[in-house]
Amino acid sequence: MTWLTPFIGGIAAAIAAPTLIILYFLKLRRRDMEISTTLLWKKAIQDLQANAPFQRLRRNILLLLQLIVLAGVCVALAQPEMAGQKLSGNRQVIMIDRSGSMTSNDESDGKGGKTTRLEAAKKQAMALIDDMRDGGLLNSDKADTAMIIAFDSQGETLQSTFTSDKELLKRRVMEITARDGPTSIDEAMRLAKAQSPQRIVEGQGLMAGEPMTIQIFSDGRIPDAAKATPGPEDDVEFHRVGQADSADVGIVGIRSERSFEDPTHLSVFVSVQNNEPKERAVDVEFLIDGVGKGIKSATIPAASSNGLSLGPAAAAQAAGQEREAIAAAGGNPDKQGEPEKKPELQPGQAGVVFSIDRTEGAVVQARLRDPGANDAPSGDVMAIDDSAWLVVPPARKLAVALVQPGGNLFISSVLSGLPLSHLVELTPEQFQQRASAGTLGEFDVIILDRWLPPGAKKAAGGDVAQAPASGGAAPAGATPKPTTPAPPPDNTPDLPPGRYLILGDAPTRLSGQSSGIKVVGEAGASGIVDWRRDHPLMRSVNLDGLNIAKSRKIEVLPGSGATALAWSDAGPIIVDTIAGDVHAVVVPFDVAESDWPFNVSFVVFVAQATTYLGDDVDGGTQRQVQPGQVLSDRLPAGASGASLKLPDGTTQEIGIGADGRVVFGPLKRVGVYELSWSGAAGSTDIKAGSGAKRYYASSLLDSAESNVGAEDRVELANKQATAKAKGPEAGRKQLWPWILLAGVGVLMLEWFVYNKKVHV
Repeated sequence: MTWLTPFIGGIAAAIAAPTLIILYFLKLRRRDMEISTTLLWKKAIQDLQANAPFQRLRRNILLLLQLIVLAGVCVALAQPEMAGQKLSGNRQVIMIDRSGSMTSNDESDGKGGKTTRLEAAKKQAMALIDDMRDGGLLNSDKADTAMIIAFDSQGETLQSTFTSDKELLKRRVMEITARDGPTSIDEAMRLAKAQSPQRIVEGQGLMAGEPMTIQIFSDGRIPDAAKATPGPEDDVEFHRVGQADSADVGIVGIRSERSFEDPTHLSVFVSVQNNEPKERAVDVEFLIDGVGKGIKSATIPAASSNGLSLGPAAAAQAAGQEREAIAAAGGNPDKQGEPEKKPELQPGQAGVVFSIDRTEGAVVQARLRDPGANDAPSGDVMAIDDSAWLVVPPARKLAVALVQPGGNLFISSVLSGLPLSHLVELTPEQFQQRASAGTLGEFDVIILDRWLPPGAKKAAGGDVAQAPASGGAAPAGATPKPTTPAPPPDNTPDLPPGRYLILGDAPTRLSGQSSGIKVVGEAGASGIVDWRRDHPLMRSVNLDGLNIAKSRKIEVLPGSGATALAWSDAGPIIVDTIAGDVHAVVVPFDVAESDWPFNVSFVVFVAQATTYLGDDVDGGTQRQVQPGQVLSDRLPAGASGASLKLPDGTTQEIGIGADGRVVFGPLKRVGVYELSWSGAAGSTDIKAGSGAKRYYASSLLDSAESNVGAEDRVELANKQATAKAKGPEAGRKQLWPWILLAGVGVLMLEWFVYNKKVHV
C-alpha cells in the first residue's frame, strides 16, 4: 500500500484529534437557577461532572465513534492506494508493437484458450494505466501522465499529449489494431523524443526535457532496435509478450522468372522458413488467379545456432570438437559467475519451384498446408506468412534501343544474343530527333553507352554538375572559381520518360529532377568490394574478381530515389535510381576499360538489367508492395474515377493526380489489391468494359518477422531493457473513497446513539 499525501493526513490528525478530546474536557457554561430539589436532576449533575476541567474521562461511546470518524478522515486525506506494480517516473510513454509477429496466437486468454500477442499487450498496457498514480483532490499536478504510440514499420502517435485521463488512455489503447507489416521502432522512438522538448536552464544552457519512462510492449523481435536512441535521462522498461519457443513456418520469398529463350515458360520460386529446432515438412500449394495448379512437398531444415542444420550424430561430434579445441587453447568454456548465453538460432530455409507455360499475366499465390491435408501447418502460431502473392506480367519480348557515339562490340554482341522483339542502334543525333518527335515510346528499354544528353549532366536547379571530363581528372592545384547565385531552372532536355541502362557515364538530372547521384571526380584502378545479392537485378550476378581501370567517382545522395547496388573501393559502382518518369540503372565506368566483358557475369548483368527495366513498363515491378509501404503508381492518360478494392472486400475511392499518379497507404494487410478506373488500359492492364483494372500483391516476405520466438531483452542504441515479470492484472486501487464511505456510516451511527441518549 502506498500513500499519496501522508504529510497532509498526519498534519490533520495532529490537529483534529487533540482538539476533539479537549472539547470533551471543557466545562459547559450554564446559568444558575434555584430549584426545590436536585433529586430529579441527576443527569444534569453527571453532565457537570463530565465537563469539569481536568477530570478523568469516563467511557463515552460518542467520543469513541467520533474518534473513529476523525481517524478515517485523516487517513483519507493521506490518500492510501493499493498498487499492482510500481512505476518509475511520472511521465510514461506507452509503446505498443502492432506488427505482423504480434498477430501470433500464443498467449493465454485466461479462459483456457489462446489470444494474440497484441491483445495480451493491450491488456498489460491497460493494467499499467490503472497503476498510474492519481493526483487526488489536493495535488492534481502530481498525477502520472502518459502518451500512447503504436508502431510497426512506422510509428503512429495515438495520444500525442501527456494526460492523466485514464479512461482516455485506455480508449486509445483499445483502438490499436494489428498490422501485417514488419517491425521498426526507430521512428516511434523519435516521436516519443519529440514530445520532450529541450529546455534552457540558467547557467547550464540547453538541457534535455523532463525525463520519461518508455514502456515497450512487444515480443522483442525488433530488427532496428540498435538504431533507436532514447534520451540519456529516460528509463526504458520492456514488457514481453509471446513465448520464446513458439513455432512458425512461413513463406519468406516469392519471385517469378520467364525464360530468355521462351518467354511463355514461367518459373515461380518460393522460399519457406522454419524457426523450430527440428525438421518440418509442409506442402506448398500453387494457385493462379485463385485456381489450384499443383502441390509440392518441402522439407525445411531445423533452426540451428550457425544457420546450418546438422543431424544428431554430426551435432554431437561438432560439440566434442569444439570442447577439444577450447581445452587445447587453454580456454575455459564455463565462465564462473556469468550465465551461459543461449546461442541465437537461425531459421532453416528451403525452396520449391513451380514451372508452367503461360503467355498471359496472372496473380500467383503460394500457400502452405499440412502434408496431405488442406489445413494450415499444425502448431503454426502466425498465419499471415502462410500465403504469399505475386503479380506476373504477360509474356512479351522487349524492344531495345542502343545509343552510342561509336561502335562497341561488347554491348552489341550481348544484345544480339538476347531474345528481343527488335534491336535498333541509334546515334546520339538520331536519339535526339526521336525524343523531339516523341517516338521513343516504341522502345521498352534504352541503353545509353558512353553518352548522355547535355541536360542530364546539369543539376536540377540548372547549375552545371562539377564533373571532370572523361579524359582525366581536374588539374592539381587548380584555383576554384568563385560561386555565383544559381540561375533560374534550366529547361534543357535531359532524358524523356522511359527506362534506361546507362553505361560509362552518370546523370545528375533526370526528368527535370535530381537523379540522386553526385559526381565528385575521377577514380583510378579499383576492384569490387561488395554488391547486393538479394536485389532482383543482381541475382546470379557474380562480380568477384572484376577489375576496373578508370571510372567516375560518384556518391548517392541520402533521401533520394537512388540506391547503390554494388560498391568498389572508390564508392558506388552500380546504382538504381528513379526520378519522375525515368527509371535508370547507372554503371559509371566504361566497360571497355575493365575486364568485365570477358566474364560471363557481364552477359548475365545486361540480360537481367534489360529484363528488370522492361518489367517496370507501366509499373510492372511496382506491383509488389510489402505491408507498411505506400502503394504508388501512375495510370494511363485520361484515367478517371479510380477505386481500390482491399483484401477484405471493401472499396475506397482514390484520387488521381494531374500526372496520373495514384497513392494509397501505408498498406495494413497482406493480400491482393485491385485498382480499377475508367479510361484506357496500359499494356499490362486488364480491360474491363469502358475501363481497366490492375492488381497489386502485398505479402509479408520478411525472414526476421517470421522468426516469431519472443526475446527476453531489447538492446537499444544506448540502453538495454530486460523483460519485466508480468505484474498482477489488477491495477492501482484508491482506498480513500471507501474509507470516507465507511466514515459516513460511522457518523450516522454516532448520530443515532446521540439522539437515543438525549431522549432517554
